[in-house]
This record gives sequence, C-alpha cells and structure tokens, in this order.
Amino acid sequence: MTARARLCAYARLVLRITDARTGELVDATPARRGLTRVEAHTRGFDPTNLRVLLVADLLVRALELGGTPVWALLDGERDLPELRAAGAALGVRPFEEGRDAGPGLGEAQVLHVVSEGGATPDGVRVAVAPVHQEGLGGDAPDATGPADLPAPNRPTEPTVLRLALLTHPRSSPLRLDPAALDEAAGTLERWRGAVAAWAHRPSRPIPDTVRVALRTAWEDDLDAVGVLRVLRAVEQDPEVPDGARFETYAYADRLLGLDLTRALGALA
Repeated sequence: MTARARLCAYARLVLRITDARTGELVDATPARRGLTRVEAHTRGFDPTNLRVLLVADLLVRALELGGTPVWALLDGERDLPELRAAGAALGVRPFEEGRDAGPGLGEAQVLHVVSEGGATPDGVRVAVAPVHQEGLGGDAPDATGPADLPAPNRPTEPTVLRLALLTHPRSSPLRLDPAALDEAAGTLERWRGAVAAWAHRPSRPIPDTVRVALRTAWEDDLDAVGVLRVLRAVEQDPEVPDGARFETYAYADRLLGLDLTRALGALA
C-alpha cells in the first residue's frame, strides 16, 4: 500500500454506530471534534447490565483512539456500587454519576448505551442484547435480578469474563456457560503467552493492511468480534513477523482491554 493509499484509507475511517431507534448507522463522531458524551443506562446488577457497561467502555475507548474527547457517565436505577465494582474488575474505566447531569461544556454529541427493552432516552441509542447464565450457579438463565458474576463456586479471572462478553455481537443474546468461559480462558492464556514470546523478537511495525483491518472493524458499528477475528488471522499468518504480531496485539488491546501484555517478562 502506497503512502497516499494509506492516508486515504485512514481518512475514510469514521466510527459509525447503529441507532436502535431507526436501525440506521450514524456517525458516532461529531462533524466537529467536540466533546461526546457516552452515557450507560443500567437497571441493576446482573450480567446484562454489566454487558451494557462494558459496551459503553468499548465505545469510549474507540472514540478516544480516534481522537474524540469523551465524557463517560453512568445512569443507573439501583445497585450502582456493585455494578461499578464488577466493572472495575473487568477493566471498565471509571464512569461519572450520570443521573441529572447537565450538558458538558462544548458537548457536540450524546450516545446512550441501553439494554434491549430498557431506558429510552432522547438521542442516539446503542442497544445491548441480554446475557443468560447457564450452569454457573446463582440465578436461573432468564432471571433479571442481581447475580453473582460469574458464580461463587466458579472462580474466574475477570478478564476471562470480559473476553467471553466480547466474543459475540452486542446485538445478539449471549449464553454465558462453563464452555464459554473455558474457551475464553484458553484463548486468553494462549494469547498472553504468545505476546510474551513475540516481545523477545525484533520490533516490526504493524502491517498497513492489518492496521486498516483493525480500524475498519471497530469503526464499523464497534465490531469487537471483527477485531478478535483479525487477531486470530494475524496469529496464524506466517507472513507476519513476530515483532509485528506483538505490536498488533498491543495496539488492539487499547480497545479490547484484555491486558494481553500481562505475561511480559515471564519468559525472560
């Protein structure tokens, strides 16, 4: 890819998000790079509301990676301390109190992240499908009240749960069961070990095609599944040097928040 083609490809990348009110894609980034408010609306402490908070966190990260200033707010009906604590364990960045918050100085855009059938605020709404727990203890699969995350009798690293929640499109209901957590745990362990090994190889830049593929995925309706697909392809591609694999995973992790570099130094 020539320098001109690379610049043109990057210039076309603008985060677009599906507005649940219309089903249409809209620009998540305002025409003028003013402050964008991302407001997560939750109804309690359960896996579905935790997924809402996680999607809002992903949206904040994507906007910031694109150079957009963001004001992150949490507007919850109940159980906010528990939800905040669970979110923090999953690597969700701090969200300010959103209830009764007025417009921010220079605010140019407001994006509301809501559960399906939940809050209906004015403005662009990003809908998040429910999460059902199965075989993990705690509440029944379709329960809507508070639930242990993921279950008191199944200790699980919080980042494993984060990956499990990111592995399916946010618009699709997600079944959280032991198999899903085991798959996420295996992937996370493999990737962290690989990243630690690749770090010992000479550094190489991220291939232009890979960088564009990553940005295209997350700019296209915040497609975290697409980002994970790119990482799996890079892992298997014999043409990508190990140093470039390392840089690719470290870059993508700025969006995914999976702490993929945690094992650095373990193989020294």
